[in-house]
Amino acid sequence: MKRAEMLLPAAVLLFLSLTATPSMLRAQTGSEPRRPDAEDIHAARPYTRWWWFADVIQPSDVRAQLDWMKANGFGGVEIAFVYPLHGDSAAVRLPWLSKGWSNAVADAASYCDSIDLGCDITFGTLWPFGDSMVPPEDGARVFGDSVSPAQMRLTWEHPRRGRVVNHLDHGALERYADRMFAGLAPALEGKERHLFCDSWEVETKRLWTPGFADAFRTAYGYDILPMMDSLYAPAFAPVLYDYMKLISRLVIDEFYTPFAKTAHEHGALTRVQCCGSPTDLLTAYGRVDVPESEAILYEPAFSRIPASAAVLSRRHRVSAETFTCLYGWKGWPGPGPHQGEERIDDMKLLADALFANGVNWIVWHGAPYNPPGRHEKFYASVHVGPDAGFAAELPAFNSYLAEISAVMRKGHSYSDVAVYLPLEDAWMAGELPDSLKMPWAWGAYELRYQRVPEALKGYQPLWINAEAIEKGIMHDGRLRTGDATIRTLYVDARYLDRQTVWALFDRASEGLNICLMQRPSEPGFPSGRLSSLEYKLAVDGLLALPTVREDASAIREMPPLVEGEDIPDFWCRSERETAWLFFAHPASRGLHYPLAYGQAAAAGTERRALTVHWQGQRIPVMLDFTPGASILVEVDGEGNARQKTYIIPSP
Repeated sequence: MKRAEMLLPAAVLLFLSLTATPSMLRAQTGSEPRRPDAEDIHAARPYTRWWWFADVIQPSDVRAQLDWMKANGFGGVEIAFVYPLHGDSAAVRLPWLSKGWSNAVADAASYCDSIDLGCDITFGTLWPFGDSMVPPEDGARVFGDSVSPAQMRLTWEHPRRGRVVNHLDHGALERYADRMFAGLAPALEGKERHLFCDSWEVETKRLWTPGFADAFRTAYGYDILPMMDSLYAPAFAPVLYDYMKLISRLVIDEFYTPFAKTAHEHGALTRVQCCGSPTDLLTAYGRVDVPESEAILYEPAFSRIPASAAVLSRRHRVSAETFTCLYGWKGWPGPGPHQGEERIDDMKLLADALFANGVNWIVWHGAPYNPPGRHEKFYASVHVGPDAGFAAELPAFNSYLAEISAVMRKGHSYSDVAVYLPLEDAWMAGELPDSLKMPWAWGAYELRYQRVPEALKGYQPLWINAEAIEKGIMHDGRLRTGDATIRTLYVDARYLDRQTVWALFDRASEGLNICLMQRPSEPGFPSGRLSSLEYKLAVDGLLALPTVREDASAIREMPPLVEGEDIPDFWCRSERETAWLFFAHPASRGLHYPLAYGQAAAAGTERRALTVHWQGQRIPVMLDFTPGASILVEVDGEGNARQKTYIIPSP
């Protein structure tokens, strides 16, 4: 039997999988959840990043590739502009931001509109914003630079190098944006577009900008200049905290916020990966229209951070750049391990892990620009195209991704318990232990390994930060902030900023239950005995409130949403009296980079006897996971449960 016939999706895919043969479908029996409306599934189809190598882009080639993408279940593309094929310095191409380039992008966007595909656009060439036209004074720099050095290579302009825009100066961003919008204006005239910003790939050690020293002295009352060379030494952790706090504010106020603002002014939305940025991640993600995660260079559990930010900021879509370096990474020009041989069951395992952490929009990574007859691959991604090893299974798999994404957009994400994201601890920690470092990740500030406590798993806890606590409104003993309604707040942090302590004090005084698991210390450089005494009294006052406990008993007094032994990773959406719970196969828990080739095949048959507590009902649910399976459960206020199993068996 051919592999294409062995990877059998569930029969629920039939409606959308119009190209699938009967032998690819497995029948399901019993009571099933109501299927999302066809238009909701259609709107939730996955996108793919579409790597445009620096080239002479031909309209006929563009149309051929877009027609193929539509026929294979994609809902849109994200055009990304990169280097010439094989790094050929002499390659003929449309000049960057020229009229010909602008027309090619607009033509692709217009054709997407005409065949009902979405079209998002990366707001620059390569990963960070920048190009050769960024002047030295507008470029990113680190401490000691008087002007920005050229840093970008392998861009559309290769071999010409460019500068990364200074992310701490909104003026530099605006000047760059003016040029980008001039080139993209024709492409933004059609349907809704998202302008994409990739994960932070700007130097973060000793990040600097003109005027930083003065701003620091104004904020903290001391001079950071003599300490910059020792900033990451453990003894200087309090100084590093103050430095990171100011850097975070500048990145949010000078980059992410004005980026979203200027996009809106030009009729576009933003889809942004704030991951890796030296910021308060929940606040940064809350400033953009679509928070985006990434996997598997970030483990799937990280996606709970952008998913939580979406709830806290009333955003309803959470995307993820998915399948990046699935089996490992090999530097340019690649190819990466098993590129072109990727397995659908492995990819489903990863996608399911993302759904179970709050993602509801998959963005494949990705499809190279290939005219008919050309078979080039982009070096760091799963290869998407007619010559992909999984091409025969792609329509059915994309239909599955669309259906689950549609379900996970219903209503709102369930909320009850929130966990304070220990940002202060991360900023005080400085560098990661060597065992957790990667070539592209060195700092604890990324929070890439932060996990909610396993004991709270059944409550589907959301991450929360000081800003959301401060902005929230108490009603009937619960904190309402964004779309979240929080009954109990769990705080387990060694350090808490005094602003955070006062926010906790205010909400606890108004009746919010808080589990303060350890007595915090104040981060940052000490500013005097009186200040230290004030902090101690504030913490004493917080602990004295009747709604504050020094254990988790306030949480345990109420049953979790899901109760049982060894609960699989899950995510719940609710609307009025109905809830939908998506359970990933237990083998998807704790996935980390890189996946082993065929890892999904090692997933065994597992059973979980769970109880869902919903609308005052105790609803027993039995989950039987066969290899490759995920399970969707729908419960209602009358205690009824319906479930559906989605299966892609291993070959």
